[in-house]
Amino acid sequence: MNSKPPAKNPQAAKAPRKKRPPRSKLKKSEIEAMFFRLREARPEPQSELNYANPYTLVVAVALSAQATDVGVNKATRALFAKVTTPAQMVALGEARLIEHIRTIGLFRTKAKNVIALSNMLIDDFGGDVPADREQLEKLPGVGRKTASVVANVAFGEPTIAVDTHIFRVANRTGLGPGKTPNAVEEILERIVPDHYKLHAHHWLILQGRYICKARKPDCPNCPLDDLCKFTKKTLAS
Repeated sequence: MNSKPPAKNPQAAKAPRKKRPPRSKLKKSEIEAMFFRLREARPEPQSELNYANPYTLVVAVALSAQATDVGVNKATRALFAKVTTPAQMVALGEARLIEHIRTIGLFRTKAKNVIALSNMLIDDFGGDVPADREQLEKLPGVGRKTASVVANVAFGEPTIAVDTHIFRVANRTGLGPGKTPNAVEEILERIVPDHYKLHAHHWLILQGRYICKARKPDCPNCPLDDLCKFTKKTLAS
């Protein structure tokens, strides 16, 4: 009788371990408390970019890459007084568009993209801005962040657009630690309670813009101070 154990099959590969999804450093109760406080401070947060309709919002958000909302608003004030549709933008033309936005960084590339996305909206969408985020991402110069902002602000979709402010706040607080904006977005979309998702990205952007600032966060006046996992908090002066 052969008592030897059966030979191992070298071809039988072990089943790969499932990679654990990245997790928040905060407990569910802490996440709930964080967004409750942000909502208490700003019940109805609004975009600080000026726009007239979904199309001008697309343009404004596309122009805001590596630029401030204040700077974009100054540049688009006169532009949006005369241009509010893709057809009007195409008629304006790239050269005259540049005259309006030359105070914004990367204005030549952005002008080219705005004209190209305007033409695509006319040719592929009948001049309307699609509400679907995947369709928005197909537009020239429109990345995931821009598409998420437009889907959220213009169409009320509970998307979370991770910009530099949200990336900083999510990592500092421990809410959604990640090495890339996409990694942070993945965590936030999974952990933010549904009843806060619609305004979540606005609350986090404003928190990063006015409280959790890059160089010197205003920890003494932060409503999330006791929940935040940041170890280098600033002290009251």
